[in-house]
Amino acid sequence: MKAALDLLRHGETTGGSGFRGRLDDPLSETGWRQMREAVRAAPRWQRILSSPLRRCADFAAVCAEAWGVPLRLDPRLMELDFGAWEGRTAAELMETDAEALGRFWRDPYAFTPPQGETMVDFERRVTAAIEDARAGEGDVLVVTHAGVMRLLLARAQGLPRARLLEVEVRHAALIRLAVARTSEPGRERAL
Repeated sequence: MKAALDLLRHGETTGGSGFRGRLDDPLSETGWRQMREAVRAAPRWQRILSSPLRRCADFAAVCAEAWGVPLRLDPRLMELDFGAWEGRTAAELMETDAEALGRFWRDPYAFTPPQGETMVDFERRVTAAIEDARAGEGDVLVVTHAGVMRLLLARAQGLPRARLLEVEVRHAALIRLAVARTSEPGRERAL
């Protein structure tokens, strides 16, 4: 039997909005409150996996200690690297790089932010992390970022790649990544 996977996006950060990607902002007080509320009535997990960025890892460490479960930080669960767009807001980019931002929004697989990570590379590393998480024993909480969750949820919903950014993931969203058998024996897919 495979592990159940629950995805938890980090809460609000001190860094504000915009392309935060690899920036290591801590959670704000509101972010801590959002995350505590998200897991208050949730099932307890046998293990926790987390992005190593503080906005995820700090909360994951508190939960692991409180629940007495192992925590593993996995850099493959980090947000997309936005390259030259890191720390900038969409409003700022609309003033300086509107055409490129529009291309990214229309199809993030067809356009990569300058000096950023391609969506193909991002998808490859996230998929590998989730496959490893499913291979372990016991239910797992995965504390991660909006981009990681959008990718996994878009795939689970069967959305075309170009529609990835249409998937909404609010701060501290807790979503079960369900697994169902396909018609091919031994194969599974996310729903």
